[in-house]
Amino acid sequence: MSSDYRARRSALYMPSSNQRALEKAKTIPCDALILDLEDAVAPDAKDAARENACAAASSGDYGRREITIRVNGIGTEWHEADMEAACAAAPDAIVVPKVSSAKEVKTLVTSMTRFGAPQQTKLWAMIETPKAIFNARKIGEADERLVCFVLGTNDLIKELQVQHVPGRAPLLTSLSIAVLAARRAGITVLDGVYNDVKDADGFAAECTQGRQFGFDGKTLIHPGQVEPCNAAFAPSAEEVDQSRGIVDAWRAGGGGGVITYNGRLIEQLHVDMAERVLAIHEAITAS
Repeated sequence: MSSDYRARRSALYMPSSNQRALEKAKTIPCDALILDLEDAVAPDAKDAARENACAAASSGDYGRREITIRVNGIGTEWHEADMEAACAAAPDAIVVPKVSSAKEVKTLVTSMTRFGAPQQTKLWAMIETPKAIFNARKIGEADERLVCFVLGTNDLIKELQVQHVPGRAPLLTSLSIAVLAARRAGITVLDGVYNDVKDADGFAAECTQGRQFGFDGKTLIHPGQVEPCNAAFAPSAEEVDQSRGIVDAWRAGGGGGVITYNGRLIEQLHVDMAERVLAIHEAITAS
């Protein structure tokens, strides 16, 4: 795993039109904040939200949290102004909804360069249309500035004309394709939101499913979802102990061929997986 790995277990949407919410976000233990200018902001509040988000992103008041700004999508009346202001604010990343092609990624990167975004400001692409799912591999490989996919599962449900059901069976193909494309490109991939903030059991089940499917974390709509999400997407103590044991046994055995650990045959691929678990654990505990 790359040494520049960054934990993105929990990415919390915050409406940038709400100053109290932005202030509260300074105390929420999420890995990332998505300061929203899109869905959570009414049209007549867009200008004020843009100003608030950019001030927050450039303030340095959010500690270790990764600060991103979600702009309005390509083709909307607010997109250009959002991009220009976000680039000037220099957040950790700019999140763009409904990215559907590699060409759009290149257009966005060109805009970021034109508006003077520093190199450390990355691009996150929301994958939330059938076209985006079919183009996911090309989108993920379009430019090295793109470092993260964000699944827009509510929009996918709408576009696919399927039902929102426990277990998300109608979405499983789309979720898997997005993970495959992200892994091919070597980027992070975040699962979509869970809408019922009062359904703790349903939320926990969806976090477990997301991790099993290979997602690195999940986007959230309520602060109460942060801590259970962080726990779900972090290696458990048992996983860490087992991984450390595998790595130690491998090294003690000379670091080659096949060894036995706790009755299991261990080869290089198992060691690679164990080292990834340990790298994630170290990144989380160091933050």
